[in-house]
Amino acid sequence: MLRTLRIQRLGVIDNAEVEFAAGLNVITGETGAGKTMVVTGLGLLLGARADSTLVRHGAMSAVVEGDIDVDEQHPAAQRVLEAGGNADDGIILARTISAQGRSRVHVGGRAAPVSVLVEVGERLVAVHGQADQWRLREADQHRVLLDDFAGEPVAAAVVQYEAAYDAWVEARRHLAEVKSSSVERAREAQMLRVALGDIARVDPQSGEEDDLHSEESRLGHADALRQAAIAAHGALVGDEQPDAPTPAVDLLSQAAAALGAVSDHDEALRDLGARLSEVVYLAADVSSDLATYADSIDSDPARLAHVQQRRSALTVLLRNYGSTTAEVLAWAAQAARRLDSVDISDEQIIELGDRVAQYGRDVCARGAVLSQARSAAARRLGSDLASELKRLAMASAVIDVVVVRREIRDVEDRDVDGRDVDDRGEGRIAGLVQVDQVWLQPRRTGFDDVEIQMAANPGSAPRSITKAASGGELSRVMLALEIVCAQSQVPTYVFDEVDAGVGGAAAVELGARLAQLATSAQVLVVTHLGQVAAFADRHLVVDKNSDGQVTSTAVRLIEGEERVAEIARMIGGDSDSVAALTHARELVNRHTGEGGAAL
Repeated sequence: MLRTLRIQRLGVIDNAEVEFAAGLNVITGETGAGKTMVVTGLGLLLGARADSTLVRHGAMSAVVEGDIDVDEQHPAAQRVLEAGGNADDGIILARTISAQGRSRVHVGGRAAPVSVLVEVGERLVAVHGQADQWRLREADQHRVLLDDFAGEPVAAAVVQYEAAYDAWVEARRHLAEVKSSSVERAREAQMLRVALGDIARVDPQSGEEDDLHSEESRLGHADALRQAAIAAHGALVGDEQPDAPTPAVDLLSQAAAALGAVSDHDEALRDLGARLSEVVYLAADVSSDLATYADSIDSDPARLAHVQQRRSALTVLLRNYGSTTAEVLAWAAQAARRLDSVDISDEQIIELGDRVAQYGRDVCARGAVLSQARSAAARRLGSDLASELKRLAMASAVIDVVVVRREIRDVEDRDVDGRDVDDRGEGRIAGLVQVDQVWLQPRRTGFDDVEIQMAANPGSAPRSITKAASGGELSRVMLALEIVCAQSQVPTYVFDEVDAGVGGAAAVELGARLAQLATSAQVLVVTHLGQVAAFADRHLVVDKNSDGQVTSTAVRLIEGEERVAEIARMIGGDSDSVAALTHARELVNRHTGEGGAAL
């Protein structure tokens, strides 16, 4: 709920801090005192368009700040967190408007665009005033209101219908894509088949290019490798030439024997001798391996030619499909999957058409169930609204919630070229379905257009409620809807001029209905009716003061006899009248326990 609202230099309000309570809060004051400016400030805090003319004359800027108590799991708090703000102990919203028209916004202590303020605000406060009846002025909202009122029967039907509709749309999209791109698909399929055939003929193995490179290098230098191994072997162990130098192994052995003769006399020399003996063993071992290597190296021109041909074939693949054989194999796997998706036969196209037809039948069946559920709920909503409006001084109003299927006439003239005829001869128009011999245009919300209609007087032709009702009547209709639908998603409701044209016993009933709504949500009401104010849990009065040069407005809490005097003024225009005071006191005490505070 809204805990506090701070307003500085906004219109006639120089500096005011308003504390609100849970339940019913009323704001009263004499005409022209600036009651509506409180609602205006709240509207700015919720993202309303900034107007530099609202800045108090002579001031550089106006500031509005709100402190809202809301659970961290509430959608508004989650949106604040997404925007980088803080919502640990409620939400702080702030809006600054400069005299030059620039606006700055802070949400949860973090600078943010106005759009975030709007998104947060619409989850926190529903403002109902003559300029704020957007929920009744937008046609889609009539359907939303009906679906909210209907509850589980419609909600379950909506879920089933949306699933069928989404499947139908996706199947239609796929079929249209397949048909419209048949030439491109055929060309792509042929290219993929050629590429996959090239790769299959070579049959590359992962990492094969590195092995072939090593083998080609070895085969291409076989003679040099063998001669080098033979020469190294001869240097180590000697050869049969008479004038050949002493082999390295023999020289190493002589060196080791020389050290061994005296190694017992010095530990350092003994260690050197041991190391030299290891070198002798290693040299002998290497010489043996060199002999084996030299014997294994043979020139094989045929094998060399095969390796070179294989490398050449792999090079073509690597140039076209990847830098390594692993990448080529991955590309081939992806290409095979793509070929399956684009290489569609005529039989598969027929199957896709049958699938579209089946999904279309599902849409028809589930859409009909949804329409029936909405129609049943519409009758109940219309009856409940009519009963509620009778208590709000609109007894003569006739309310009708109309659910109309979205029928399409003159189909033949609409889109003949878009018609598909399946193998059963059933004609279909793209994007339409046929129910009970009538063509309908489905949307994700169903087949239905919903409109709340009102006839101001019995016998009058019903019209859309936004055309048939005045601003004050629209506020009362919204109040009736809030009570009937018992919505709890929005924690705070604001009503401005909801009492326009109401008086007498109807005014008392209006106060009672506002008090009823306030049992489940915070309600703020700007009113000029004492009968409504008597129900308040908190009564705020707007006072206008002037020193002859500057006029300013203050907002303050009134209680006790001061509250009685204000209600007396509202009822009879004279706060000193004994009769008016007595009546005001009776009203307040009568409504104790009904939303009012006793004296």
